[in-house]
Amino acid sequence: MEKREYIIFQDRVGAGVLLAEELSKYEGKKNVVVLGIPRGGVFVAKVVSDKLKVPLDVVVTKKIGAPYQEELAIGAVGPEGSLVLDSKLINDLGVDEEYIENKAKEKSDEIVERLIKFRKAEKIKLYDKTIILVDDGIATGATVEVAIKYLRKKKVGKIVLAVPVAPKESLVRFRKVVDEMLVLQTPFSFRAVGQFYRDFPQITDKEVIELLKK
Repeated sequence: MEKREYIIFQDRVGAGVLLAEELSKYEGKKNVVVLGIPRGGVFVAKVVSDKLKVPLDVVVTKKIGAPYQEELAIGAVGPEGSLVLDSKLINDLGVDEEYIENKAKEKSDEIVERLIKFRKAEKIKLYDKTIILVDDGIATGATVEVAIKYLRKKKVGKIVLAVPVAPKESLVRFRKVVDEMLVLQTPFSFRAVGQFYRDFPQITDKEVIELLKK
C-alpha cells in the first residue's frame, strides 16, 4: 500500500487539539494571547485557547483578489490600514494603482464592520504580549503576512505562528518574520488547505460570533 506523504485532519477542532499539544509550554502563561484569523482560523484558535487556558481574540484580515480572479490574491489588508502587496504578481498581471487603492479601501471598511461584529466589549491589549497567531492553514500566505505586519506595529513581545498545514515554500518566508513557527505538516503537493481535512465546511460570520460568545 502506498504511504501518504501527509496526514488528514478530521476537522478544525481536531487540528486545534494537535496544535495545542505542541504548544503546551504556553499553558496558563499570563502574558500569552491566542489570535485567530477569521473565519476558519477562529475555530482552530478557540481550541488552542481553551486547552492552553489563555485569552482568545481575533485579527481580521481580507485578501485583495486580482481583477476578474477574486480567488487569486495579489495582496491583503489588515486592521488599521496594514497592507501587503505581491509586487511581482501585480506587475505580471498589469494591475493598476487605482484598482488596488479602491480594493484596499473596500476591504478596510469590511474589516471595521467585522471587528464590530466579532469583538468582545473590551479589546485585549497586545503590547508586549506573546501572540500565538492561528489559522486553519496557509495557502498564498497574504492574510497571515498582513496579520504579522499589523502585530509588529502593535509592538507585541513575541509572535508564534501556529497552523496545521502549509506549503513547504512558506516556511522560509515566514520564519524570517516571526519569532517561532509551528506547522504540523508541510506537504510537497499542495493545492488548497481544504484537501488536508475530512470535514472542512464553509464558516459563516454568525458561527464565528456564536463561537466567540462561548
